[in-house]
Amino acid sequence: MPAPRLRTALVAAFLALTTAPLGACGNEPVAEPRTPAVATSAADAGGMGALTAAAKKEGSLNTIALPRDWANYGALIDGFEKKYGIKVNVENPEGTSQDEINALKEHRRDGRAPDVIDVGGSFAQSAARQGLLAPYEVAAFDRIPEEQKDKHARWYNNYGGYISIGCDAKRVKTCPSTFADLRKPEYKGQVSLNGDPTRSGSAFAGVYAAALANGGSFDDIQPGIDFFAELSKNGNFNPVESSPDTIAKGQTPISIDWDFLNLGYADQFREKGADVDWRTAIPFDGSFAEYYANGVNKDAPHPAAARLWQEYLFSPEGQNLRLGAYARPVLMDAMAADGTLDKAAAENLPTVEGTPEFPTEAQREKARETVNRNWPTAVAS
Repeated sequence: MPAPRLRTALVAAFLALTTAPLGACGNEPVAEPRTPAVATSAADAGGMGALTAAAKKEGSLNTIALPRDWANYGALIDGFEKKYGIKVNVENPEGTSQDEINALKEHRRDGRAPDVIDVGGSFAQSAARQGLLAPYEVAAFDRIPEEQKDKHARWYNNYGGYISIGCDAKRVKTCPSTFADLRKPEYKGQVSLNGDPTRSGSAFAGVYAAALANGGSFDDIQPGIDFFAELSKNGNFNPVESSPDTIAKGQTPISIDWDFLNLGYADQFREKGADVDWRTAIPFDGSFAEYYANGVNKDAPHPAAARLWQEYLFSPEGQNLRLGAYARPVLMDAMAADGTLDKAAAENLPTVEGTPEFPTEAQREKARETVNRNWPTAVAS
């Protein structure tokens, strides 16, 4: 649906046509393209050609918390720079979703704010409620499933995966495959998360998955917090944030993280000849899938580049690059239907049982509030 100002312009154009003198057809008024900073679609900005030209003129794109080994961001950044000649600046690559939201607010007026964000679902919804994101419909907006986007186009999911358990078989005699396994005394000091769930979307999802495995639900994440409190009390929980570096050093031999990250880490270790045998299991007792959302900063320093970046991420090229790193693109079904999906890459995805269900916005927000309130004391050393 056109934005309010655009609707006003269309009504004005129609009135002008109906009141113009006969023979004035050659002088029919047309809606003027809007500046990228307020454009709600590429068409609204004058078309993809005009948007691309404006983005190239800006010359830069500010991003934050995009590690090159996360969901193929290295290839995506390289591809965008090569295709459009626009430099992608990445601040704080190892930052969290909360760091991204903080940066939107803290650097709103100084030109250093991120133009775009990539955050966990609850963080995207929070940013939208705070009025930090601009409505913008990418060309593929109508093909994104309804439950995977904001109806006002302030955010939309781009890629996702399943919570999994990664394990170094060279350091762990028998790798765990379920959350129940993680209680075993043999895993003392070995079980870690990828971050702090009060700040990290992946760690938050790990707690949600643990809740589902221990009698909780989308409405009740507390059992997940209690599970990690138990692991902390019995010494199995390791508070070190897992990463390829900590894994390679043997600091985090078991890591609860997204399957696309754990699977990607295994490829990295093999390619580098690292002394790591990294294996991935998707726990059947706590099957939890979720997507990461993208959005445009309402006060983006480079508004045209921000919108062009979104178009790239939702193009077949961008979505297939996600798939090449085991991340499930949000347009996967639509691309399979129209023949643009990389079938070979899709066949490399791990098999999962059943159809994933997703918490609602209200359920995620309730869960986030519970984690923020109870996590710090639950795992206090």
